[in-house]
Amino acid sequence: MSDSDGKKTLGLRGGPRSGNVKQSFSHGRTKNVVVETKRKRVVVPKPNVAASSAGAGEKKLSTAPSNRPGGISDAEMDRRLKAVQAAKSREAEEEEQRAAEEKQREEERMRRRQEAEEKEREEKEREERARAKAEDDERKVREAEENAKRASAAPAPDAETGRSAAKPLADRRKQPEKERDDRTKTAKTRGDESRRSGKLTLNQALSGGEGGRQRSMAAMKRQQERARQKAMGQNVEREKIVREVKLPEAIVVSELANRMAERVADVVKSLMNMGMMVTQNQTIDADTAELIIEEFGHKVARVSDADVEDVIKEVAEDPADLKPRPPVITIMGHVDHGKTSLLDAIRDAKVVAGEAGGITQHIGAYQVKTESGALLSFLDTPGHAAFTSMRSRGAQVTDIVVLVVAADDAVMPQTIEAINHAKAAKVPMIVAINKIDKPAADPNKVRTDLLQHEVVVEKMSGEVQDVEVSAITGQGLDELLEAIALQAEILELKANPDRAAEGAVIEAQLDVGRGPVATVLVQKGTLRQGDIFVVGEQYGKVRALINDKGERVQEAGPSVPVEVLGLNGTPEAGDVLNVVSSEAQAREIAEYRESAAKERRAAAGAATTLEQLMAKAKEDKNVTEMPVIMKADVQGSAEAIVQALEKIGNDEVRVRVLHSGVGAITESDIGLAEASGAPVFGFNVRANAPARNSANQKGVEIRYYSVIYDLVDDVKQAASGLLSAEIREKFIGYAEIKEVFKVTGVGKVAGCLVTEGVARRSAGVRLLRDNVVIHEGTLKTLKRFKDEVAEVQSGQECGMAFEAYDDIRPGDVIEIFEREEIERNLD
Repeated sequence: MSDSDGKKTLGLRGGPRSGNVKQSFSHGRTKNVVVETKRKRVVVPKPNVAASSAGAGEKKLSTAPSNRPGGISDAEMDRRLKAVQAAKSREAEEEEQRAAEEKQREEERMRRRQEAEEKEREEKEREERARAKAEDDERKVREAEENAKRASAAPAPDAETGRSAAKPLADRRKQPEKERDDRTKTAKTRGDESRRSGKLTLNQALSGGEGGRQRSMAAMKRQQERARQKAMGQNVEREKIVREVKLPEAIVVSELANRMAERVADVVKSLMNMGMMVTQNQTIDADTAELIIEEFGHKVARVSDADVEDVIKEVAEDPADLKPRPPVITIMGHVDHGKTSLLDAIRDAKVVAGEAGGITQHIGAYQVKTESGALLSFLDTPGHAAFTSMRSRGAQVTDIVVLVVAADDAVMPQTIEAINHAKAAKVPMIVAINKIDKPAADPNKVRTDLLQHEVVVEKMSGEVQDVEVSAITGQGLDELLEAIALQAEILELKANPDRAAEGAVIEAQLDVGRGPVATVLVQKGTLRQGDIFVVGEQYGKVRALINDKGERVQEAGPSVPVEVLGLNGTPEAGDVLNVVSSEAQAREIAEYRESAAKERRAAAGAATTLEQLMAKAKEDKNVTEMPVIMKADVQGSAEAIVQALEKIGNDEVRVRVLHSGVGAITESDIGLAEASGAPVFGFNVRANAPARNSANQKGVEIRYYSVIYDLVDDVKQAASGLLSAEIREKFIGYAEIKEVFKVTGVGKVAGCLVTEGVARRSAGVRLLRDNVVIHEGTLKTLKRFKDEVAEVQSGQECGMAFEAYDDIRPGDVIEIFEREEIERNLD
């Protein structure tokens, strides 16, 4: 305890006679001793005592009289005394508790040690019993073998006496005692060594010794059975197992032997007997392998590489499982006729505001819920001429085509193309006459123009529905949705949502943060998160499904467009997605399709005959190629741009796309561009920082575009620069040689009369003799009298000398002409 002055106080209470004795300490030095008696209270001063003299126990208190320090009452002294006693008691209790815990831990250690020793002892006993049993079994097997040997060595029974001619039992009992003792001693020694060896060690296993390892019971039973059959004189052959061997178009000899479960040496021997000197690592054809399989007695099952796709063959649908599904409507039409604006008005969105130049350059998939509660799936296709393949894909996966035609522009080239796509896909069509709010709108002209392409609308007494709409004012949108709902009701669209999913890739792109992403329109079944699928040459597992509003969903039924994450690569737009049972199946199908595609590309680009090879070499020699590298944001745009670029050119120059893909421009693209001297075009993508630095160092040009026809026009202009200029000749005059003069140091000079046009010093000349060209070249000199002149007009005389040519005669005619180069452009 401590008082107000920071001094430590210890109080002790004595007996009734001694009274109360209190001692005050301050930093190890005693100040006063207070003695309280029943009669009076005396304070006795005490000299200082060193703290070290107190020892380890309690400090001894002096009861000598001393003065009591002021301010300390009896109650305070009692309270301090009780506090010290309580602290000592707590310390004693903690010491007892620690001792008890230590004792408990010691008991736990002893118990675990005893359990470990007991377990080790049981393990040793179990090993001893197993070893003894193995020795007993081995002894029994050995005795059985000896009995079998003796039985086989015994003579046959005597025919007359019917008794055995073998040695009597008494003679067998007279076996040499030494032999029996040696055998017993050997068995005991082996058993002792086996017992001493203990468990199998690494050294014993590597040295090949037995090391305590015994033969299995099955092996000993097989040995006993063979010994018994041998003693009985039987020779039973092993039963032949007939296997069904799957035989591809080509197979390695070792793999064939493995599938038949035969020895490779036997298969090679059989082939050599057939006259084929092959090794186990060589490949043989299917017909030869079939002969070998039949020779070994097995059955043949011929398969091909294409059989891997049998798991995704078309499944017959049960009409009872079919349920109604939303219709898929594709918006088609000419560029800038208001397709996306019309769809925005239906969806109440602003997609067209985010498109470069206000032109749709991607194929979009959306789902709209009408006021009546019906779901409609819309596909918005581009109208630009370069996106023919996109429009074709949109027509193939759709149920209804909405043909948008501007009322002030009538039928245009892409409108005609959309009509042809719809007819080829055999889907019904609804004509939406847009921009009806414009002053120049003439819907009747649109209906009349459609008659030229065999599209007869209802107002012209036809079967095709037509609706006048305005995406700006919203006029006619309800009538358009009603027409779509009526057409869908007539079609009675149904699908089975409970089967494995099947869909079509509308668009695909390589996202920086999410990897390959494909926009898929589910056509049959239900696509769920976690499904394993194969799509074209790619495969994957559905990591996430995102609808057109950017929300994550767990599943997507028929006619629902979703973005699928989890592919291992970017698929081609238009590929079919199929759900399979395992990842191994998906990988096998994707690898087969990839190899088949490589073979097709190699076959298409290879010259098969010498004549084709020579013709191709001659063609390539005469054609100038412009190599380009193109990267786009989505697969559909990349495909459309490549198709547009390949159409640029003529017999003299053409554009060659060295590489195209989706995603950002990388260093590998810059390296390829540098090696081939090609520019790099980025469509809605940019080069990353390492690619930009590499392009600056290597001098590779990178161009960025957001509108497709700007890119196509620039490439066409650059390809036009590769065309050789067209050279045209312009005749400017004729001159007739009247006389020929010989001039020292100059040679022959022709005295001429310009009969037509003008003669110029810089022009080209031809020498005509009897209207036959005998020389073409340039003039060395052109003089009028004694002066060198630039030109001589018609009717005047002049002197001409040819450059490096002197065979001129009177009467010859000189034709004077000029050449001009005309720059050509690609149409």
